[in-house]
Amino acid sequence: MLQGPTTHVETVDSVMLFIVGISVVLLLGITATMIYFVFKYNRKKGHKPVDIHGSVLLETIWIVIPLILVLAMFYYGYRGFAELRRIPENSMEVIVKAQMWKWGFTYDNGKTADSLYVPLNKPVKLTMQSVDVTHSLYIPAFRIKEDVYPGENTYLAFTPNKLGRFDIACAEFCGLEHSMMYTKVIVLTEQAFDDWYLGNSFEEIIDSSAVSISLHMNKLLRNKGCITCHSLDGRDGIGPTFKGLYGKETIVVTKGKEKKIIADDKYIAKSITEPYAEIVKGYDALMPEQTYNIDEKELDQIVEILKGL
Repeated sequence: MLQGPTTHVETVDSVMLFIVGISVVLLLGITATMIYFVFKYNRKKGHKPVDIHGSVLLETIWIVIPLILVLAMFYYGYRGFAELRRIPENSMEVIVKAQMWKWGFTYDNGKTADSLYVPLNKPVKLTMQSVDVTHSLYIPAFRIKEDVYPGENTYLAFTPNKLGRFDIACAEFCGLEHSMMYTKVIVLTEQAFDDWYLGNSFEEIIDSSAVSISLHMNKLLRNKGCITCHSLDGRDGIGPTFKGLYGKETIVVTKGKEKKIIADDKYIAKSITEPYAEIVKGYDALMPEQTYNIDEKELDQIVEILKGL
C-alpha cells in the first residue's frame, strides 16, 4: 500500500479493505449457496421439503461466525478511532473558526490565514469552534473529519508526512453556499513553514502602490467572508454586489416596512454590525449575526474599500 499524507490514512484504508473483503466473501458465499439450492432443490427433481426442528451445530455457526466478524470490524475500527483521538503532547495547536461559508485559522503567535499551513512531520492539534451553525471539517486525503459546533470546542489531531496541498471541505450542510466552503491544508518543509510563520503579516508589508492596496482589499474581504456572498464585479449573489454600492439609493425592509436609504458610511457599518436591522429588498436575511469578529479598524477599512468600488 502506498504511503498516504498521514499515518492515519493507512489505518483507515486497512479497515476499509478489511470490511470490503469480508463483504465480498459473504456476497460470493451467499450467492453461490443460493444458486446451489436452486439447482439441488428444483421442483422438477421431486424433492420433498422436510421441516428442521433444531440444529445446535447450525445455530452455533450462525451466531459465532457473525459475532467474530462484527467484533473484528469493531476492533480495527476502534483502533483507528483511538489513534485519531490521541493528541501528542508536543502538538502545534491551531485555532479553527468555522462560519458561513469559510474557514479561518489562527496560530499561537496571532498569525491568521484562510488556508491551513502546517510543517512536515510535526503533530498538529486543531481546536475548532463555529461562530454560527454546525459545520464539519473534512480533509478527504487525510481520512479525518470532525463536526464543529457553536459554543463548544471540538478537536482533531494529525501528523502530516507528505508535502503538498490537500482539500478541506465542510461535510455538514450549513446553508446555501455549503458546497463552496472549501480551502486547503498546505504541508510545508519545516524551514518553509518557519519562514511563513515568523514572517511579517500580509498587512505589514502593504506599500502605497495601487496593486498592493487592491491585494490588501481582496484579502480583507475574503478573510472576513464578505465575498462569499457579495461580488466585486456587479454580479448579484446571495447578497447585493459591492460594486457601485457606496452612495447608491437602495430600498431596504425594516420591521416589514420598506424605505429608501443612501448607502453611506453609517449604513454600511450598521449593515455589518447589525445585519438584520435593514435588509435590502429582494434578498433574504442570511448574514450571521456573529459578524466575523470585525473590529473598529477593520470596519473602517471595509467602508473605505466600498467607497472605492
